[in-house]
Amino acid sequence: MFRKLAFGLIVFQLVSSFAFAQNPSSKLYHELLKLQETKRILFVAAHPDDENTRLISYLANGEHAQVAYLSLTRGDGGQNLIGKELGVPLGLIRTHELLRARETDGGRQFFSRALDFGFSKNPDETLNNWDKEKLLADVTWVIRSFQPDIVINRFNLTPGTTHGHHTTSAMLSYEAFDLAGDSKSFPDQLSKVKVWKPKRLFWNAYSWGGQYEASEDKKYHVFPVGDYNPLLGTTYSQIAADSRTMHKSQGFGSTPQIGMGQDHIEQLKGDTFKNSPFEGIESKWNQVPNGKAIQDKLNQLLQDFDFVNVSNNIDGLLELKKMIDSNSLEELWYTEKKEAINQLILDAMGIKAEFNVNKEIAYAGETIAAEITFNNPSKIPTELSKANHQLFEVDFSTNSKPNQPLTKPVSIEIPVDFSISQPFWLEKPIDNNLFDIADLAKIGPPINQPSIAANLELTIQGQKFEMVLPLMYKYNDQVDGEIKQPLTVVPEVNVSLNQSLAFLMKDQKPSLEVEVSFKREILNGVLELEGLDKSQYKVLSEDRDERRKRVIYKVELISAKNQKTTVTAAYKTEDGRIYNQDINRILYKHIPNLTYFTTASFDLIKFDFAISGQKIAYIAGAGDDVPEVLRYLGYDVNVLDNGSISKSNLQLYPTVIIGIRAFNTNQRLANNVDQLMEYVKEGGNLIVQYNTSSPLLTRELGPYPFAISRDRVTVEGSPVVADYNHPILTSPIQITSKDFEDWVQERGLYFTSDWDEKYTTPLEMKDPGEEASKGSLLHTRYGEGTYTYSGISWFRHLPAGVPGAIKLFVNLIEQGDGR
Repeated sequence: MFRKLAFGLIVFQLVSSFAFAQNPSSKLYHELLKLQETKRILFVAAHPDDENTRLISYLANGEHAQVAYLSLTRGDGGQNLIGKELGVPLGLIRTHELLRARETDGGRQFFSRALDFGFSKNPDETLNNWDKEKLLADVTWVIRSFQPDIVINRFNLTPGTTHGHHTTSAMLSYEAFDLAGDSKSFPDQLSKVKVWKPKRLFWNAYSWGGQYEASEDKKYHVFPVGDYNPLLGTTYSQIAADSRTMHKSQGFGSTPQIGMGQDHIEQLKGDTFKNSPFEGIESKWNQVPNGKAIQDKLNQLLQDFDFVNVSNNIDGLLELKKMIDSNSLEELWYTEKKEAINQLILDAMGIKAEFNVNKEIAYAGETIAAEITFNNPSKIPTELSKANHQLFEVDFSTNSKPNQPLTKPVSIEIPVDFSISQPFWLEKPIDNNLFDIADLAKIGPPINQPSIAANLELTIQGQKFEMVLPLMYKYNDQVDGEIKQPLTVVPEVNVSLNQSLAFLMKDQKPSLEVEVSFKREILNGVLELEGLDKSQYKVLSEDRDERRKRVIYKVELISAKNQKTTVTAAYKTEDGRIYNQDINRILYKHIPNLTYFTTASFDLIKFDFAISGQKIAYIAGAGDDVPEVLRYLGYDVNVLDNGSISKSNLQLYPTVIIGIRAFNTNQRLANNVDQLMEYVKEGGNLIVQYNTSSPLLTRELGPYPFAISRDRVTVEGSPVVADYNHPILTSPIQITSKDFEDWVQERGLYFTSDWDEKYTTPLEMKDPGEEASKGSLLHTRYGEGTYTYSGISWFRHLPAGVPGAIKLFVNLIEQGDGR
């Protein structure tokens, strides 16, 4: 039961979107081939998008194996090409992009507890941030739970050849391969799973920039990943490209290779083989008492399969189901085969069932009206008994009529203490770059079970079936047609802030707004700012809006004891309940609408200097939160659209700032570099943030030549050598060595190289054991103006409220105060 609970989550999620769609007969035949096959393969790497979708596509659809991808992280530390989400929200996006990728290529998805903390150059650095023992336990747990016959690592074991997370994923898999079969290793897991030793361990051999060529002393195998699958009507390369294109936040849209393609795996451990990596892995049907009869029946069904009149296959499939159900075997693979034959029969009959509600968001304590709709287009009698959940039970007690839908209303009273729809890995604070997950059942699964789902029980020719129907919000969009979104449960009271940072500047007392909104009615209570004494803030006004069921507080911030203080807004009701969570929504069309909850907190930062408050033009790139931070500081920021990039428009602003990756994404900007340089020449102050080295829409990024390298400094606490007499480190704020403390995730990325001698380089940064680089920040005078290019990760440091980084960026801006 536990194995079914822990890993059934993955199966449910990956089939839920398509479980009740009408499948062509060739796809049904394909699923029957997968039912026949029992081999299992685990693919291991570090991040979303690391997986080799060509190999997964081939193994899942050509070999018909059960293939799972274990990604150590959810990609929280990467960049985002499609929006401003970074960190935890980016991890949410990339989690669901991975699920869409697996829906496309036929694989399944697992995760460990590891937080992606950004680029790492070697495994030593990686394991200084991750608890190796805990992650070894995670990989061992997934092997024991999924029970793969072979394991394939995406990366090799050689440090320094790739991202440190990559190499670490291979190292952990290499050790866990043996530990999973050792009863002395992580014995606490053995009350839930048994020891498991895969047959062989490989790595997915490659050679960057060329064709892999195995040496004579290596044992390897080649898979034909470019072949055509006539049942699916496409090539594995096309499936792989469609799968990889789901990684939209990474900009990994992919075009398939045409023609022959090969992928190699090279053996690292395990039994040797002669011709096939699956040698000696016998069909698991041989372990079943009537396994020979089941295999014979499968062969007969495949041989006699009717592609035209699909209903002619139903009787045989029902006989096969009876044979499989007659065994009480509780092995994971067998439980999955039971689920697979059930789904195959329902698909062959064309059965469709839905559980819908007319709203997407409900709150704990609400009663909602839903309905279950069931339709059986076939002439095979189907008896519906009931649909149930811990919150309701609906009696059907009826037989369906061919192609005549049945609909039953369902009233659902959601308890006040019902769990909100918080992703399970975010329920507790992050603990030293690992998600704090104590429950073994939640190590591996990619996402939560549905907030509410109905178990619909039915009988077909005397055999029982169960359909799990997640409660969905279904509506019609006038452009996109039918849309379904999962029901989301939120708290009755929500607390939100109008800003995430507040600055106590010299001679200024900032204010912010706290909005407390209520789902049912305004509950009497008081607002408190936890982290500050009551003498350090003052509630200026309390605007009670009965119609919108909200109270808006305007709060003045008077003082703070420390340079940086984290403050939480908490609403305490008269009956003692405390609400301090804010709902966050992520909306993109290629993934479901995502919801997560954060503590309603902000960072209060105290500075002893004043700023000019000048007007700033911001030209957006791939998206970041820097403009908002500058507004919180007191600057007048105007985000320009593409039509405003001309010298005459730019001259209205003392300072112009270019957003991250703008020269990778904004063609209009790239076409108007000459306008930018004329703006600088005539007295403007231009600040350009980082771009990746490829693809660049123009190579002319500044008034004098420089190149963009792939150099970066990934250790956020690494030493910085600075020219503290340089103008941008002295005016108007004197920067000191202390200002380079407490930075986040990294110093910077894609530093410059080969710069013209007219640039000055006041900063020198380096990672431990590496050569120092002066390419993090270039500064020069050009004509009457100033120009700065910087690979420093301002897009991380400023929204995170890093005081020293903010002070340095203020200095860059204030170079333009004279216009």
